[in-house]
Amino acid sequence: MADLAKGAAAVRVGAAGRGATTIADRVVAKIAAQAAREALDTVPAQGQPPHASVVVHRDTAQVAVSLELDYPADIGRQCGAVRGRVRARVEELAGLHVHEVAVHVERLHSPRTAHDRRERLR
Repeated sequence: MADLAKGAAAVRVGAAGRGATTIADRVVAKIAAQAAREALDTVPAQGQPPHASVVVHRDTAQVAVSLELDYPADIGRQCGAVRGRVRARVEELAGLHVHEVAVHVERLHSPRTAHDRRERLR
């Protein structure tokens, strides 16, 4: 019986033989949206927080992030920061290679627009 135990201990099963881990697209999308929030200087007071959609194929993810920014803002710098942060966090937390991060700026919020909107409501 001791010989059997020694033989069993010597046999190792590779990671692929033990099973697979699958991460749902919606989980990766939540990671991406949170990473986008972390990368932004501010989220507009009257705006929506960033949201993301993700397509995962095997170990690769394509991410699309939609966000709103305050006006004026350095849009290129903000989008670059979001792109880098999303890529890093998805790769770190989900273990997926991020093939593409598309950033869509849906709206710019200016202080004047918010003030004008409040005046019309009175």
